Amino acid sequence: MDMQFPDETTGLANVPRQRPATREQNAGHVVIGHLQVAFGTGSERRLALADVSLDVPPGRFVCLLGPSGCGKSTVLNTIAGFVKPGAGSVTLDGDPVTGPGADRGMVFQQPALFPWKTTLQNVAFGPLMAGHGSAMAEATGRTLLSMVGLSRFAEHYPDQLSGGMQQRVGIARALANYPRVLLMDEPFGALDAQTRAMMQEVLLGIWSEFRTTVVFVTHDIDEAIFLGDHVAVMGAHPGRIIEELPVPLPRPRTPEMAFDPEFIALKRHCLELIRGETLRGFSSAH
Repeated sequence: MDMQFPDETTGLANVPRQRPATREQNAGHVVIGHLQVAFGTGSERRLALADVSLDVPPGRFVCLLGPSGCGKSTVLNTIAGFVKPGAGSVTLDGDPVTGPGADRGMVFQQPALFPWKTTLQNVAFGPLMAGHGSAMAEATGRTLLSMVGLSRFAEHYPDQLSGGMQQRVGIARALANYPRVLLMDEPFGALDAQTRAMMQEVLLGIWSEFRTTVVFVTHDIDEAIFLGDHVAVMGAHPGRIIEELPVPLPRPRTPEMAFDPEFIALKRHCLELIRGETLRGFSSAH
């Protein structure tokens, strides 16, 4: 089935493409157990995360929601293998996470593309580094660019693309090694509201094809509810999960769902949780 993805110069266009490689069944199971992370030493030591536990089943889309400074990105970085926990564990399909790996793709708020490489070369870089031949790497790159609606921009350089287009390249690049888990750290936070909404729909379209496990960090309540199967709300000082909320909305998701009574009720509950944590933080600071 061909889905429609926005092209920033021509509007919606049907994009023919190859179907992505099939994700290994039941792969991408992330389990975080009693995680603790601290930064600094001595009197400067600060506990960033305290006793964080989270079970992300294979193929699920889980959003980490909370205010700035609550440790959302730190959780993501421990799954990525960039941060080593002081206590607790992180496993992927039963194996301990001991460092970064191609089985986890990462998308940051800023795409951080190689400016000297074309769009296609940026996406094909991962498969090349993984030892695939240039022909296979190029084919993978072209398939993924087609999926994100950027086939016509394969030979463009990053500075010739808008912010939303660059982020689409970043997503394609993160998926180029067909990772078991896609980790996303506020990837749409720097975009304008219209482009952000478009990117959310593009992401859900891609995810519906790949069914890769996604852990998505955001401080935007509407975004978390619209995207996620499950929302884990975090509190700060120290960072911890205060409540896990299933999202009962059916898929595929549409923008009109923001007016659904279940969406509104869940948004209100998240607002109350985050407001309570914010007030607690203000009280403890005085």
